[in-house]
Amino acid sequence: MTQAADMALPAVLTQAQATAVAAQLQGAIAVHTGRFVIDASALHQFDSSALSVLLTGMRAAAAKGIQLQVLGLPGRAQQLAEVYGLSDLLQSPALTLQSP
Repeated sequence: MTQAADMALPAVLTQAQATAVAAQLQGAIAVHTGRFVIDASALHQFDSSALSVLLTGMRAAAAKGIQLQVLGLPGRAQQLAEVYGLSDLLQSPALTLQSP
């Protein structure tokens, strides 16, 4: 990975971890300036809660007027977004996705 991440998602991000990870993400974005980069490359076990965490990050970043960039989001997570009808939202100018 060529760009340093401001936060890395854990390897497991399911409903059990989502609230804590979303709170951590919101807190990190709240004190950040400029583009915020999330490293999702470690994400191996996840459910739709992982998408919810990303949407929480998008809202927090939008509230601060900064761009959110996600590096290494697994293809399966992108497919899950498509199933839930979130593909367009995840391709918005406010969020930049870069696959591994």
